[in-house]
Amino acid sequence: MTGPWKLACALLPWRGLHGSGQLCRARSGADHQWLARHLRDPFVKAAKAECYRCRSAFKLLALDDKYQLLRPGLRVLDCGAAPGAWSQVAVQRVNAAGADSGAAIGSVLGVDLLHISPLKGATFLCPADVTDPSTFQRIRELLPGGRADVLLSDMAPNATGIRQLDHDKLISLCLTLLAQAPTILCCGGTFLFKTWAGSQSQWLQKQLAEDFRSVRVVKPAASRKDSAELYFLATQYRRGKDSGKG
Repeated sequence: MTGPWKLACALLPWRGLHGSGQLCRARSGADHQWLARHLRDPFVKAAKAECYRCRSAFKLLALDDKYQLLRPGLRVLDCGAAPGAWSQVAVQRVNAAGADSGAAIGSVLGVDLLHISPLKGATFLCPADVTDPSTFQRIRELLPGGRADVLLSDMAPNATGIRQLDHDKLISLCLTLLAQAPTILCCGGTFLFKTWAGSQSQWLQKQLAEDFRSVRVVKPAASRKDSAELYFLATQYRRGKDSGKG
């Protein structure tokens, strides 16, 4: 996560959040407006109340509630995991911490360039760059059976403010993960990742359709309406070799 999101996630667990007026006075213009909106955000408040590390947890919660992406026993690879909110959701939904003694125990591996605080039930590989091929060798070593059933990505590059350039950079990250899918995603697996709407979105959807039986464009309620953010949900992967669970 980058830009304002890092600030948001840094503020979220701060117990002095009620003193935000002083913070707002120290800022002006766009920063002031963004921070004021952030502090009014119901998902920010809900994340704090429910002890999620960031509001983005509610994006994955909503998508999983609707599409049943996660279930006990599945292996999850969470790319761009910092600060760990999606990993928190994944740990709960796949029973990675063994909270439900009567259900299968899954696993969660999170990867990010940034440090991620420890989380029971998850393994974190950080700092690690998913654009470095050696990272995926380490990922395969850490995943049970060397494969994931679900590949998640909420990562994004540092924004430049140039819409087309930022779009292209994020598409490139998505393609990096798609290129690695044959080696890390099992047959029948799921790939959920963030992108920003732009000129290459339709082309990317066609690329996904070649490897997955179903491809949807989804935008959960926690994604702000004025944001270009959207998610591709690709299910039933056709190229990966089956390994263990699936």
